Amino acid sequence: MRIVVLQSDIATDAPPDERDTLLQAEAIVQTLRSSGHTVAKHTFPQTAEALSALLEATGADLIFNVVESVEGSGFRAAEAIALFEQSGVVYTGNASGPMAVTCDKLLTKRRLAAAGLPTPDWAAPPDWQGLSDSQTYIVKSAREDASLGLDDGAVCTGRARIAARADFCAGSHGGDWFAERYVDGREFNIALLEVRGRPVILPIAEMRFEAWPSDKPKIVGYAAKWDEQSHAATHTVRDFTWTQHEPALAAQLEDLSRQVWALFDLNGYARVDFRVDAAGAPTILEINPNPCLEAGAGFAAAARQADLSYAALIEHIVAAARTPG
Repeated sequence: MRIVVLQSDIATDAPPDERDTLLQAEAIVQTLRSSGHTVAKHTFPQTAEALSALLEATGADLIFNVVESVEGSGFRAAEAIALFEQSGVVYTGNASGPMAVTCDKLLTKRRLAAAGLPTPDWAAPPDWQGLSDSQTYIVKSAREDASLGLDDGAVCTGRARIAARADFCAGSHGGDWFAERYVDGREFNIALLEVRGRPVILPIAEMRFEAWPSDKPKIVGYAAKWDEQSHAATHTVRDFTWTQHEPALAAQLEDLSRQVWALFDLNGYARVDFRVDAAGAPTILEINPNPCLEAGAGFAAAARQADLSYAALIEHIVAAARTPG
């Protein structure tokens, strides 16, 4: 096939979470070429006219979408997909509708709650309705991912501290911020891959917090993801062996993940993140409609556990590519 890999418009001085998109795109390009495809790589053209010209110049059969942000905004990634749909070209991953909804964390949580699926309680400014002064919360971006603004200070108690943290993050990073009840428990990442029109759940990873200081919140924050030399990065360990001893919990997480896939009409591939509390009750933290596809990242690691090579994973994503309409 003739494939165009489209990546985000990343500045040379961008932070590591944004530059990671460039590594993904290059890995996908090399893998597709090794599989016999003719591949070109381009930065996402932000107008219908520019996209049309690119598709005509390359004769592309398909767009492999690695656009995780537009002008630095992850929430605007759906705009790129909307242009793909307008152009009529086949593209990988989720449609613009599911992308826009799941990138809006408050809307996602409202959808989950309305469907009866478990998600931690939350509150948002300006009135912080429902906030409990006796509960501990984690302050999160409402529309950005990659653990933006997540460090130990994000976990706090009391309306004044929570509001101050949200104001600080809005001033530092921009955008809207909200508070979600902090679940002090185990964390799981579920990778879903569309195969022949149905979601296949890859082996489930538990993110273990090993040799973790007792006074440090158990979160996979920004440092854990993007500062490879940090304590958080070296002591959060991906483990796939737990399912052998807890099949009932694994089955419960799988069932909830399938319900999420159906509820949000997901396509291609996605990841669902869970916390499980001390009583063994799972709650859905987030839905990632475009998880990292770098060969060393969690999605590819889950694929390897299922005996899927990186090349085979990329080919499955190509095979599941959707035609607009």
